[in-house]
Amino acid sequence: MVIALVLGGAGADASNPAVGKVVNGLNLAVMPAAGRPYAPWYIRASKSVAGECPQLAPALLAAQGYQESGFNPSIEGPPTQYGTAKGIAQFIDSTWATWGEDEDGDGTALGAKDPEDAIMAQARYMCSMVKKASRSGYKGDPVHLALAGYNAGWGWVDYYKGVPPERFAKGQTYHYVRIITSTAAKWGTALGGQLSSEGWTRPVDGQLGTPYRQSGANWSSGYHTGIDFAVPIGTTVRAAGPGTVVKAGAGVSYGNEIVIRHDDGIYSQYAHLSSISVSEGQKVQGGQTVGLSGNTGNSTGPHLHFEIRTSPAYGSDISPVPYLRKRGVTL
Repeated sequence: MVIALVLGGAGADASNPAVGKVVNGLNLAVMPAAGRPYAPWYIRASKSVAGECPQLAPALLAAQGYQESGFNPSIEGPPTQYGTAKGIAQFIDSTWATWGEDEDGDGTALGAKDPEDAIMAQARYMCSMVKKASRSGYKGDPVHLALAGYNAGWGWVDYYKGVPPERFAKGQTYHYVRIITSTAAKWGTALGGQLSSEGWTRPVDGQLGTPYRQSGANWSSGYHTGIDFAVPIGTTVRAAGPGTVVKAGAGVSYGNEIVIRHDDGIYSQYAHLSSISVSEGQKVQGGQTVGLSGNTGNSTGPHLHFEIRTSPAYGSDISPVPYLRKRGVTL
């Protein structure tokens, strides 16, 4: 659905910090006042698809709703050859017929103009496109591709094999994706760490220690295969980005460790943990707590050892710094 952009700055009319703090990934204090009543539904919608699409955080869905309608549940877009977009999530009738359901128990008379029903349908529709994007092999983050598909129609994503470029539709879809991801980063807090617009964050709050590729006899490879964060035992460790846990348990040299496979096929590792709070096969969101830092395994003191790898196995390491920088995270 191609909808006119809401170009107002994120957080307009949201100057009262007492309105709310971070609630399940939504910072109500920086959301526009018009969107706060719908915050529980964006949270509920995110949870409803979390098993298949953990990338669809409440802040992302809320930012998309704001971009679509300014949180106006009765708004209608201009008539087009495909139909008229309606409501807070701007569904046209044909798309609503597929994804719309009575979620709040008040009947279906309002259709796409029922904001609670529309928010839940928005999450289901977005999740279907995130999964399609993940299977497509197209360049780009699956969430970005899904947002482009929601705005312009998946046919244009197929045509360009990615997010349509800025020259398409006078930049409407290109900027739609950029504005929503930027707004989501401002509205969403990842359990102690701010998410980047790509949905990524630092794995732990702490100073950097031993850098990547430092040489020395302490390591069997002859060099340090990751980066260290100098943090005390018991510091919260977060998933750097969304993905699936492929290893969670005791190792040898790495002690208690976690390995997560991300949507682009790259892996992140978290080692020397004192405790682990996720299990193998579990889907996680960027910023989700996965364990606590420690001093287990072959360690010279309390810290978090963090790696980025091209496979789950030791020896496939790449530099974490440029990888995370491309995802909006500066170490």
